[in-house]
Amino acid sequence: MRANPRVALFTDSYLEVNGVAHTSRQLATHAMRSGRDLLVVHAGPQTGEVNDGSLHRLSLHRMTVGFALDVDLRFDLLLWRYATRVVDVVQRFKPDLIHLTGPSDIGLLGALVAWKERIPLIISWHTNVHEYARTRAAKFLAGLGITSPNVFESLIERTSLDLTCLFYRSGRQLLAPNPELCEMLRQRCRRPVSLMERGVDTTLFTPEKRQRQEEILNIGYVGRLSPEKNVRLLARLESELLRLGCHGIRFTIIGAGSEMEWLRRSMRTAVFTGVLRGEALARAYADLDLFIFPSLTDTYGNVVLEAQASGVPVIVSSGGGPKYLIQQGRTGYIAEREDDFAGLASNLYRNPVQRRLMAAEARHHALGLSWEKIFEDLYLVYQAAAAQREILNGE
Repeated sequence: MRANPRVALFTDSYLEVNGVAHTSRQLATHAMRSGRDLLVVHAGPQTGEVNDGSLHRLSLHRMTVGFALDVDLRFDLLLWRYATRVVDVVQRFKPDLIHLTGPSDIGLLGALVAWKERIPLIISWHTNVHEYARTRAAKFLAGLGITSPNVFESLIERTSLDLTCLFYRSGRQLLAPNPELCEMLRQRCRRPVSLMERGVDTTLFTPEKRQRQEEILNIGYVGRLSPEKNVRLLARLESELLRLGCHGIRFTIIGAGSEMEWLRRSMRTAVFTGVLRGEALARAYADLDLFIFPSLTDTYGNVVLEAQASGVPVIVSSGGGPKYLIQQGRTGYIAEREDDFAGLASNLYRNPVQRRLMAAEARHHALGLSWEKIFEDLYLVYQAAAAQREILNGE
């Protein structure tokens, strides 16, 4: 049995700014540092191959024939045109298994290659596609003037989940970022499921980078400004905090998306930075006093971990995966209802001592979640899948 299996990763995103891309890049970095052979197949501005030590990358240029999934992400309906080239690259690389990050154009191409070459398939769950579909359908139907779209929304969500799980049943082994999703996949797909959490760079994201000296409470959000992130709650939260007498506040909103203009029109204290990366993002986190993450659809919440690593208490919704990152009352709060956000934030506004205690606990929690441990555990899953292939092939 090979100690370090050769893995081909077909990832939905790699160069973009989102959780899938960030996790994929971190895995690539880990593979290079540990000398493990990894092939990454992803979309990019041009088609070509790059080899850097043990890391091999095949970038595929997406055409405009398709549809937008996000501001910087598309689904190319004609990506199959690369099938022959991708099969050739995979045959030369000789992977022990293929890892897909979801049912994207790249993921479907990877599933085809795995089937054709009879390579074991591992699929990780990163995005609640069915909840995204429902949220966007609701916005679309509202735009058409349909006032009671719940039946349509539910149908779209159920159909999307059924189709997504059909795709995941093609995997021999599944990975999910939180216990709730692990159980859902076990029940619906009848496949073994392992927990694959996320890590955080606690050297990049640290409270030591704080520069702000102002007395106001700086409340932050980082992520896409899109309907499925429930970002309009930020405007309602600002309005309620001002009504409660919390006048020394400012919102720092980091990111881009279709909801930005609505938020600009609706918020009085908000500063919009656009997308930040690297040191600029780390300094922005460190200058926050409180982080708000209202999304109901996120499967994990990398930005929650980054805020905690920066020594910032976090308030999240009770829906989705971010709640598993919060130690209630110690590192932050889980808001059971949307109305709870204002009360919890107001409490921290008026209690700077509690805020500082939570900041220290948040940092301590993040220090225990390293990318190295996450990926070493992942390679144990890879190793087991590769061993099964050897047994089936009689090697």
